[in-house]
Amino acid sequence: MSSTQHTTLPYYEDVSPGAGALPPRPWTPSSDAARLSLNGTWSFRLSPTATAEDDSFARPGYDARGWDELPVPGHWVLHGHGAPIYTNVRYPFPVDPPRVPDENPTGDHLRVFDLPGDWPADGDAVLRFEGVESCARVWLNGEELGTFKGSRLPHEFAVGGLLQPSGNVLAVRVHQWSSGTYLEDQDQWWLPGIFREVTLEHRPEGALDDYFVHASYDHTTGAGTLRIDSDPGGRVTVPELGLDLATGESATVPVEPWTAETPRLYEARLTTVGESVSLRVGFRTVVVEDGLLKVNGRRVLFRGVNRHEFHPENGRAVDLATMRRDLVLMKRHNINAVRTSHYPPHPAFLGLCDELGLWVIDECDLETHGFVDLGWRNNPVDDDRWTPALLDRAERMVERDKNHPSVVMWSLGNECGTGRGLSAMADWIRERDPSRVIHYEGDLSCADTDIYSRMYAPHEEVDQIGRRTEPPWGDPELDAKRRALPFIECEYAHAMGNGPGGLSEYQRLFQEHERCQGGFVWEWIDHGFTRRAPDGRFYHVYGGDFGEELHDGNFVCDGLVFPDRTPSPGLIEYKKVIEPVRIEGDGADGTVRITNGHDFADLSHLVFSWTYEADGEAIGSGELAAPPLPPGESAVLKLPAPPEAEAGAETWWTVEARLAAATAWAEAGHPVAWAQLPVATRARTLASGAAPRRDGGRIVLGPGVFDAATGALTSLGGLRLTEPPRLDIWRAPTDNDNGASWQPDERWGLIWRRFGLHRMRHRTDAVETEPDGALTVRTRVAPAAVDIGLETVYRWTADGDGRLSLTVSVTPLGEWTFPLPRLGLRLGVPAALGDAEWFGGGPGEAYPDTRAAARVGRWALSVDELQTPYVRPQENGARIDVRWARLTAPDGSGVRIEGEPAFWFTARRWTTEQLDAAEHTPDLEPSNETVWVNLDHGQQGIGSQSCGPGVLDEHRLDAAPAEFSFTFTRLE
Repeated sequence: MSSTQHTTLPYYEDVSPGAGALPPRPWTPSSDAARLSLNGTWSFRLSPTATAEDDSFARPGYDARGWDELPVPGHWVLHGHGAPIYTNVRYPFPVDPPRVPDENPTGDHLRVFDLPGDWPADGDAVLRFEGVESCARVWLNGEELGTFKGSRLPHEFAVGGLLQPSGNVLAVRVHQWSSGTYLEDQDQWWLPGIFREVTLEHRPEGALDDYFVHASYDHTTGAGTLRIDSDPGGRVTVPELGLDLATGESATVPVEPWTAETPRLYEARLTTVGESVSLRVGFRTVVVEDGLLKVNGRRVLFRGVNRHEFHPENGRAVDLATMRRDLVLMKRHNINAVRTSHYPPHPAFLGLCDELGLWVIDECDLETHGFVDLGWRNNPVDDDRWTPALLDRAERMVERDKNHPSVVMWSLGNECGTGRGLSAMADWIRERDPSRVIHYEGDLSCADTDIYSRMYAPHEEVDQIGRRTEPPWGDPELDAKRRALPFIECEYAHAMGNGPGGLSEYQRLFQEHERCQGGFVWEWIDHGFTRRAPDGRFYHVYGGDFGEELHDGNFVCDGLVFPDRTPSPGLIEYKKVIEPVRIEGDGADGTVRITNGHDFADLSHLVFSWTYEADGEAIGSGELAAPPLPPGESAVLKLPAPPEAEAGAETWWTVEARLAAATAWAEAGHPVAWAQLPVATRARTLASGAAPRRDGGRIVLGPGVFDAATGALTSLGGLRLTEPPRLDIWRAPTDNDNGASWQPDERWGLIWRRFGLHRMRHRTDAVETEPDGALTVRTRVAPAAVDIGLETVYRWTADGDGRLSLTVSVTPLGEWTFPLPRLGLRLGVPAALGDAEWFGGGPGEAYPDTRAAARVGRWALSVDELQTPYVRPQENGARIDVRWARLTAPDGSGVRIEGEPAFWFTARRWTTEQLDAAEHTPDLEPSNETVWVNLDHGQQGIGSQSCGPGVLDEHRLDAAPAEFSFTFTRLE
């Protein structure tokens, strides 16, 4: 008998959403009704199966003194009971819906509580669970209340008749796997438990069962219309607007609208005979009109990010302070929108979005991605038996979150294929709340949606979509409907490891094409759990580090912030790319063009300043008077006469926009946008004039000493080199270099390794002293087993001032069918040279397609500080457009390196090979002898191919003839 023929299944395997729960209602953070938090330490027992223990533990008087203790909210696998599991798409058990394995970890939770002395004696009470993964059965004082599924959604039970003044026994049995798990395959850790709050709420006679705030805005008149429906009815007051209305009654008054840029909220109060609640009302109107998504009459450009809920110690049990910290970081980095991937967030998060100002796509707790490799066979969203469960999830999301002005779209879910269940959800949502638009990416026909949404559409396709000329998908009528819809990339720019690249090119398309209304980077945070190495260092672990039989490795670490919420270079780059103010100009002419890229706000909240810099030093600064431009408008301003700089100096203007006053998310002076406008460049010359001389087995040229047989530089002005400079083309592949398994053609990291670029061999063909005073070393650099290589000629010259110059000429040999990882020199200097200073791009790392945030200046960091601690170690730390760099010891001695043209500079205390071999940051052991230095003429771009598009053609480092030079000077 197949599983589909079973007629009776246990509650955790049937396809229903559960039984006994009350209808959903809004989350109400502020009410005068009594509440009792049941968070805290609970008694806990873990069983290996769903049926290992009976339900006697739920009865009053049960002796649980031998049980363990567990914090609630929390996940038992993070407190010594089992272990987390990470999979992206694949279910970690056999796919046989709705059945789950016998090996079904089940946690029994017990909490004994007393009512406060002032707990009201009248009315009813409800027991509310904000989130439990994945299926729960609940008892109070021995009476079963019911069961529920839908892990990231609230469930309530009526308990008023069961409460007693003291000794109330709350028992909850939680199953890790259930039929609901098939609907929750959401590219994250599987973390069972009661991970959100548990609350007892008094419901007086006449308390609110439901209320719906309708607050629209008419941009043509500046008036807002407010109507609040409630059950039971009552009165609404908004003191600031002078409103005192009966529920269900409308009033239209002049208001300031709510937007993500200007999050204006009005304090209101809704009172019924039994309850009074505080509300925050934001007036705004969302429509699709003229093929565009508009809020308050204006097109919106989403500068967004996808956000899973995650904490590196607590999993999905995220506290309010951490939520606020996330949102403050987003606002400080110019992010204006959040997609709550792939489930409704903790309800307090949306309140913070209302307050701080972010657009929100609120996504249903639904993903069935694990069916994709089965050809979507037995996909629950196309099976009518599952439709009640899907509708239950949609209803619980909408009813909980419908009163938040920040929510502008309802999303049906993520990566579920297509099916009748999704259509039923869309129909119900559209009927219940026509004031918002509906999103779903998984159906390219857009049959049920108001938005055309894609994941990881490459740049050329986004350009087509922007022109409304994308290829047909199917039915001509649906194609025509889709082409008339606004477009967003609900996921793009996969932020895994070093990257993402190509952000600037995407943003230009979003700005160029009105239809392209932005996107949401995948994703906000690396989901790495914190661990401590034996030597005391903290690091983070990922899939497979818990012994999972089936896992997807570090694909769970793909965020713009590291697990400890430190911004990654990707977030710094994103902030620059999505600046809401564009600053351009002609530095030599002394003019600057400022464009207001906000959707709603003028520029009166910003102050502008200029700095004039010469060779990396500021020699003048001042304020720049800019008009309060309305959105979309530009102005050309004249810069002052530049200060006088040293003859021949490299000079440029830096123009900045900063906050004029403090906000809820940043202090006054916080930088919002900037640009650098070059004025003059400095010419650089190579050393010449000295002649080489042979001294036994050595050749001496100026300050340089070379091995006469190999031509290798062994010392510079008495400074011993631990590794001589020679051609280097290998980098420790990034996650984006290695690419995604479903995109095999350009998985360059794997291709490089297959061709042996990680083990190049160097052959010296000639060491020649030239009549003009040069030392020329001719070599061939090539990998084993193939007939491709690089003819490399090193030409050394020196002068009498202690300068030693090197010109490197590279000519490819054979047929190179793939790009190079890098092209430049690697050398080793003594470990004492641990301080770096450079003149060029900084302060952070940059690569060809991640360079927007690199600001030219003089920067100083230790070699250790130059490293970017990606959770899985990989190529990192390059500084771009470097004119000169120096490495020094504490006493100031060291080496100075100048390049022509400007170069990439990298320095680290381990080799590229060691970096390549490391799986976690503690695997990297600093050398006590050497700092390895890379001086690169070129770097392959980064791209986003760990899930998205690869490196654009203009950022590829193809094998081609190249010539570049460096000048070395010993510092005493």
